[in-house]
Amino acid sequence: MRLRFLLRPGWLALTVVVFTFAICCYTLLAPWQFRRDGEQVTQNNALTTSFTAKPAPAAQLLPPGTKPDKNTEWHLVSITGTYLPSAEVVARLRTVQGQGAYEVLTPLRATDGTVYLIDRGYVGLSSDSGVLPYAAAPGGQVTVVARVRSDETDPKNRDAFADASTNGKLQSYTVDSRVVAKSSGLTIRPGYFQLDQNQPGVLSALPLPQLESGPYFSYALQWLAFGTMALLGWLYFTIRELRPGGALTTERPQRGRRKSVAEMLAEEEDEYTPTA
Repeated sequence: MRLRFLLRPGWLALTVVVFTFAICCYTLLAPWQFRRDGEQVTQNNALTTSFTAKPAPAAQLLPPGTKPDKNTEWHLVSITGTYLPSAEVVARLRTVQGQGAYEVLTPLRATDGTVYLIDRGYVGLSSDSGVLPYAAAPGGQVTVVARVRSDETDPKNRDAFADASTNGKLQSYTVDSRVVAKSSGLTIRPGYFQLDQNQPGVLSALPLPQLESGPYFSYALQWLAFGTMALLGWLYFTIRELRPGGALTTERPQRGRRKSVAEMLAEEEDEYTPTA
């Protein structure tokens, strides 16, 4: 039977590769890009809403025991309390608008006793890649308006540290309320809160993400197309092999034997030999 070629090792290997690639396209790569597109849309909607919505009290938008999520991130909240500069940490290895920077993280104790981690913005690097001098957080009671953000996660779970290279200032690898809570001994609610411009204690305010859809949806469609093309290519070559003369057929048409030079010369002599 002509279908026996489907059981050949080379064809089986090709089939496994093609179908594995197609399955990955349909179940992993395309859905991953669709999820990223959904996250981008959610972020854009939250940012757009925050541009016109009035700030809500932090305790109202994020009741005790709740964490920031996709429904609350980027929303504006107001917090009244007092900065705790003794527990301040700077986040290292940051990039703002293509330039190296540090982000300054200062806890703030609200009037109800809840401690929030405030991202006061960023400062540049000194000539030796250290932290440039920056203004201290204001003393006394202040009211700040900030954007809700979810904690970052360090895959290595590194703690804040201070040594000679940091001039004694605590530094962290992520903006994470859990890291600052551990280094300070404070109980800090989950998430952090990013100051906008003209807020008490703000340094250089971090820029907001661009409102753009991104390429994720088109990438998802491309992965679906790639998976479909792979399957169609496999089907095409399978049908071609089922026809006579396929590349994997075992029966090949016999080619005529090539004549030797001596035979061709003999034929020429016979051609020019006069007949009696």
